Amino acid sequence: MLGTLSAFDFFYLVLEWPGSYCDAATSCCYPQSGKPASDFSIHGLWPNNLDGSYPENCDPSRPFNASQIGGLRGDMDALWSSLSCPSSNSEKFWAHEWEKHGTCSEKILRSQRDYFAAALRLRKSVDLLGALEQAGISPDGKSYALSLIKNALQDGGYAPGITCNADDDDSGSSQLYQIYLCVSKENLEITPCPVLPRSSCHSRVEFPLF
Repeated sequence: MLGTLSAFDFFYLVLEWPGSYCDAATSCCYPQSGKPASDFSIHGLWPNNLDGSYPENCDPSRPFNASQIGGLRGDMDALWSSLSCPSSNSEKFWAHEWEKHGTCSEKILRSQRDYFAAALRLRKSVDLLGALEQAGISPDGKSYALSLIKNALQDGGYAPGITCNADDDDSGSSQLYQIYLCVSKENLEITPCPVLPRSSCHSRVEFPLF
C-alpha cells in the first residue's frame, strides 16, 4: 500500500542467515565486496503497524542516492550486502530497501544516511549468533528444535519472530532464515514485539553452514 509518512507503529529490524539464503532453490552469488561473514546480516529496517499492515513506497520523489551513504560503505558491505545473482555492489538491494521502506520513515529518520546508519547501529547492538552458540546451537547443517532456538534467543535477551525457508534438496526441511526484532520508533531501540510475523517454520529447523 502507498504509505503516509510516519504513519506506522514500530519498526521490524529483519536479520537473515546467509547460509539459508544460499541453500534455497534460487542459490546465491557473493557480492563484489567478497563473501560476507558467517553471521546474521541485515535484510531491512521496516516500518510496520500493529494490525500487521505496513506502509511502503512513500516518497517516489526521493530515490536512493549512493552519495548519501558516504562513510557507511564499509559497514554496509560487511553487514548489509546482497547475495542475489548476478554478483553486484549491493546498491540495487539498498535502493529497494530505501525506496520501499526507508521513505516511509522520513519524519523520524530524516535522510537516507540516517536510515541506513540507524539500521547498522541496531545490528551492531545485537549478537544473535552468540546467543545461539551459547546454547550449543551452531550453523553446522544440523537440525535443532525450534523451541530450543526460541529459548536460546530469549535467554540472550531477545524475543523475536522467526521465519524459515525450504532447503534446496527434496526434503522440504525448514531452515532458520530470518529473525525479526522490534524497534521503537520513539527512541530507535530494540523493544518487545507488539506483534510477530507468522512463522513458516517446522518444529525442527536446520541451521545451514555458510
